[in-house]
Amino acid sequence: MLILILYFFIFIVVLQLFYYLIVFGKFAFAKAQKITPKKLPISVIVCAKNEEENVKKFIPLLAAQDYPDFEIILIDDASSDNTLEVFEEFEKMYPNITLVKVQNNEAFWGNKKYALTLGIKTAKKEYLLFTDADCYPTSKDWIATMSSQFTMQKTIVLGYGGYEKIAKSFLNKLIRFETVLTATQYFSWTKLGRPYMGVGRNMAYKKEEFFNVNGYINHIQVRTGDDDLFINEAATSKNTTVIYAPESFTYSKPKTTYKEWKNQKRRHLSTVTHYKKRDKFKMSLFFISQLLFFVVPGILLAYEFQWIIVLAIIFVRYAVVWTVVGCAAGKLKEKDLKFLFPIIEIVFIYFQINTFIANLISKPAHWK
Repeated sequence: MLILILYFFIFIVVLQLFYYLIVFGKFAFAKAQKITPKKLPISVIVCAKNEEENVKKFIPLLAAQDYPDFEIILIDDASSDNTLEVFEEFEKMYPNITLVKVQNNEAFWGNKKYALTLGIKTAKKEYLLFTDADCYPTSKDWIATMSSQFTMQKTIVLGYGGYEKIAKSFLNKLIRFETVLTATQYFSWTKLGRPYMGVGRNMAYKKEEFFNVNGYINHIQVRTGDDDLFINEAATSKNTTVIYAPESFTYSKPKTTYKEWKNQKRRHLSTVTHYKKRDKFKMSLFFISQLLFFVVPGILLAYEFQWIIVLAIIFVRYAVVWTVVGCAAGKLKEKDLKFLFPIIEIVFIYFQINTFIANLISKPAHWK
């Protein structure tokens, strides 16, 4: 019986190495990208609900972008604070800002996808660039760098939306580790010709892609997923690419309590259930292999069965994974995470299980 468990453990590790070396290595070991600026017409779209303080700080950074042809579409999704008033002031200050005022209605009450649809239809430019109201670009070349990857064939561009660093905060490292791992996955699968998601904090696509799939209509009843569910439906090997040059990054403030982050992750996890079957399978298989890697060898070591071989396999797995994660984190300017990787990985897996169970018990809260 123990020998079968050993073989099963070897299979799990081989599966893990496949994911990290063959799949995630596609991004982790990729060369730096060549950036050739273009002068495509860009509409930057920002949807906000009760984000008064954030938009005061971040909209001027968008308006200050060094790009020849862009507009900013500001969408106020029926805010109850002073977000609308702030947006109205910005509309007066900047000639390239257009304000979209959304009123709640019975059919789409509190649905961000409805608000975004109104903004997209208002946009006058051919290419759309999305970020969230609590996000800001790392440089004045954000629009130029994101739009540089558009070609005649590549009409969807997936970027990286990171989180600010908070010194001496393990939660912050955990949040940033999850963000790096997620980005590594969707960048890698896209480079392999199997795009399945993107993040609304930083992504772009040609307007025609939105109308090709009738916007959000096929998942309008799902309160989340204006970013990943749209990409899951619209993205293909032919029309989607990635950008990971540092000038293309956006950042936002991370959650500061475990409860807040857990609620955020519960919303994201509930969206995954609506992915295509093949995408749910490849993500589930990866997570299960991670979980079993920590469970199965414990049985073998408890019985001291072939313990030298078991420890050697564990060492090889960690050496490979640590290298891949370290290279990916370096590309995304998150090098500090690799030093705590073994600990963060274990805590993160526990957190994923806890979040999954919580979603089975009750439904998560959604868009403000």
